[in-house]
Amino acid sequence: MISKISAVIAFLVVSATALQAGTMPAYYDASYASASSVKGKLTKAGFTVLATYHPAGKKNLSVMVVTSAKLKSIANKKTRGFAAIQRVMVDSSKKTVRVTNPTYWMKAFMQKSFNAGAAKSVTSAFKKALGKLSGVKDGLASGDISGFHFMMGMPYYEDMLELGKKHDVKASKKLFELKLANGSKLIGVKLPKGVEGFINKVGTNKALALPYTILIEGGKAYALHARYYLAVSYPLLSMGQFMKISSTPDAIELQLKKALK
Repeated sequence: MISKISAVIAFLVVSATALQAGTMPAYYDASYASASSVKGKLTKAGFTVLATYHPAGKKNLSVMVVTSAKLKSIANKKTRGFAAIQRVMVDSSKKTVRVTNPTYWMKAFMQKSFNAGAAKSVTSAFKKALGKLSGVKDGLASGDISGFHFMMGMPYYEDMLELGKKHDVKASKKLFELKLANGSKLIGVKLPKGVEGFINKVGTNKALALPYTILIEGGKAYALHARYYLAVSYPLLSMGQFMKISSTPDAIELQLKKALK
């Protein structure tokens, strides 16, 4: 197991990289609208809302997991199923709307198969639905996103957790299921509130990373390694914030295994 000190150094390296020129934002902010209004706008723009989730049971936070024909087509490749969705979060308390940046996340999840034109198409659909999109500070240098890892010894995208020869998630833990043409399926998983509670320590505006997902492919269950996924989701996480959630990756892995049947 990587020591906490090494992990902290890794996050500091990521944070320094994110401050370089040419940073690509991981998320966009859009004008505020209610969750029901946003859902309607997304649907009209060609997205399918697979689920609306309240991370850590917070009713003011509505994370909409969306897909589209374009996204499903892009992700219809071996171990690329995580790219089949994007996310939109409405915070009814702070009156904010935050959207995943398709280019950032497709670079991260599609790796060498990244297609700039396809990412632009999905971004255009978000703009059609939500209007002007403004990049946030959290991000990485554009050239560092594909093949991203923190530092030596830390996981890459392809260093996924192999959760075993499982074919489904327990009904009580399943939020949504998205089937792809290649026979794989991406499943949204409800984690215990205590595990998802890490968002209280890093900022609820970062809750867009939830719900966690499992990819069932070739008779096996996979998940993104949390030490990879949390870092790519929160590139500006401070050392103090990281230390507060240092136990989260192991807790996520344990609960994902428990969610399978």
